[in-house]
Amino acid sequence: MTLSVICGGFWGDEGKGKVLSYLALKDNPAIIARAGVGTNAGHTIQFEGKEYKLRMIPSGFINPNARLLIGAGVLVDPKVLLKEMKETNSKCGVDFQSGIIEEKHKEIDTTSAHLKEKLGTTGSGTGPANQDRAMRTLKLAKDIPELEPYLTDVSVEINEALDEGKVVQAEGSQAILLSLFHGSYPFVTSKDTSAAAICSDIGVGPTKVDEVIVVFKAYVTRVGTGELPGELPLEELEKRGWVEYGAVTGRPRRAAPFNYDLARKAVRLNGATQIALTKLDIIYPEISKSNNVDQIKGEVEEFIDSIEEVTKTKVSIIGTGPSAEDIIDLRKNI
Repeated sequence: MTLSVICGGFWGDEGKGKVLSYLALKDNPAIIARAGVGTNAGHTIQFEGKEYKLRMIPSGFINPNARLLIGAGVLVDPKVLLKEMKETNSKCGVDFQSGIIEEKHKEIDTTSAHLKEKLGTTGSGTGPANQDRAMRTLKLAKDIPELEPYLTDVSVEINEALDEGKVVQAEGSQAILLSLFHGSYPFVTSKDTSAAAICSDIGVGPTKVDEVIVVFKAYVTRVGTGELPGELPLEELEKRGWVEYGAVTGRPRRAAPFNYDLARKAVRLNGATQIALTKLDIIYPEISKSNNVDQIKGEVEEFIDSIEEVTKTKVSIIGTGPSAEDIIDLRKNI
């Protein structure tokens, strides 16, 4: 594969950071490009005993050989970006035309009754910033002096790499059911989050894409307000070990069993060619931290088969624990 697009299949929190970091190590891409909305989405990465909670830097930073980029469609908070570059000891190229989140945007996001109270936004300022971008008044990365050393044309870099046959990984953030166009409106984010939008964010055309990997969790979670079919009460979540908290907000995640209809919708909207299935160890503890394909048997195999049958798409990557190394990789069998 040359260009792989990785996107979320439910309402976020599917474990994309884990999958993205694993692929960054396994496939050794020349470029890892961050797409998506902005700092309102957090990715958690565990690697070699350390945990990172990132909102700007691509999850694949754990591969020191990869060029890290942030696409033009992404909103950048300079303070967050520079802090994360320091924390991860990474350097990240920023597209000249990436939008800038200012303090005024965060203030609106945290005080607006509609945004904060009704929609339950993260307060990161992304919605108000995208509103300004639609009005063509938003500052861009090229207007910010402290970003000058990192500015680049992400589309040019990626397309040149692809023309040279190099491997490129495109990281989506959030997930398809939070898409402004295709999600559970109005309880959605401020732009599209599909695989097609990821391509637009980083400046590549659809004919350049080789693989689209949609990430599902073995159960469905959601932070904040909005629909969640089959939602379980807290007591049941505690019993099942499904209690989680949002990486950005710290709010408890609501949860429900795996939803096959929503999975089929996610595959359709993203044009997925593969499925990554995370947190299977929470449902089936016997495969915890396993890398052994022989563990895919019995009820585990039946669950995977049922997902493949409904979505008509192969499960190629299985998460068996929190670390980037806790993966069963089935791609060679596809």
